[in-house]
Amino acid sequence: MGEILVGTCSWTDRALIGSGWYPKGRRDPEGRLRHYAEQFPVVEVDSAYYALPAARTSRLWAERTPDGFVFDVKAFSLLTGHPTRRAAMPDGLPPEPRDPKVLDEVWALFTEGIEPLRAAGRLGSVLFQLPPWFRPGKRAGEFLQECVERTAGWPVSVEFRHPGWWRAEWADATRALLSRYGMTAVAVDMTQTLPTSVPPVTPVTSPRLSVVRFHGRSLDWGTGSKEDRFRHDYDEDELADWLPRLRDLARQVDQVHVLFNNCCGAAAVRAAGRMRRLLGAARGAGAQPTETAGEP
Repeated sequence: MGEILVGTCSWTDRALIGSGWYPKGRRDPEGRLRHYAEQFPVVEVDSAYYALPAARTSRLWAERTPDGFVFDVKAFSLLTGHPTRRAAMPDGLPPEPRDPKVLDEVWALFTEGIEPLRAAGRLGSVLFQLPPWFRPGKRAGEFLQECVERTAGWPVSVEFRHPGWWRAEWADATRALLSRYGMTAVAVDMTQTLPTSVPPVTPVTSPRLSVVRFHGRSLDWGTGSKEDRFRHDYDEDELADWLPRLRDLARQVDQVHVLFNNCCGAAAVRAAGRMRRLLGAARGAGAQPTETAGEP
């Protein structure tokens, strides 16, 4: 039975910091991470999507967290085909992913930035969250093949935002493609009432890892403000519905990462704490939570 590690998609989100979840005396960068790591065994670094990570910062993250704690790092926006702010680009490079020189430089800097985590054994996965216009097809396959070549030796997970990848006509081919490349398929929980809703399937494509990301169930997904898109407070019934699927994943892989992305105030840490307690009660988790884990 593999471990099930539960955490959130960021520990530095402004809304979380402002919620009062971090205690007094632990609201500086070091204190926040140390406090978070006392509550949860995994976190997603979503800031790496908006700005290239620095090696010095990654080294500090490894030093400030206990043995066994792992970081899933979200790939920089330019590397996944998303629009990228010019201000986020290094050395005045244009945000142009079709320029081979620009792409090579950005890949090199991203690799350098996460190397301390990889070297310390703290890199759980590099998440490639692909945009909703990334449709199944030949060009998409070529893009993934290039990612495989550039990430040789890395643990890689892939989240598709276009629902077609996991609909009946493409699901088997998608599973086979990711399995062939050794990439972890990311399962998602989100509202199922929109044309853009990704089905909550849980394919296993790597024996090492499965990842499940909980986005909340807002009807404003993809259209509203950040708060509108992610505003959802998971109740215990909604979380309990996932327990059989999470336990089934844990029977097939070494480790399962369950990450809450409903980053509106303290909603994500609350949900993560509830999920850990539910898993602990069901004897499905690795590390057991404290009574107050994840609650502000």
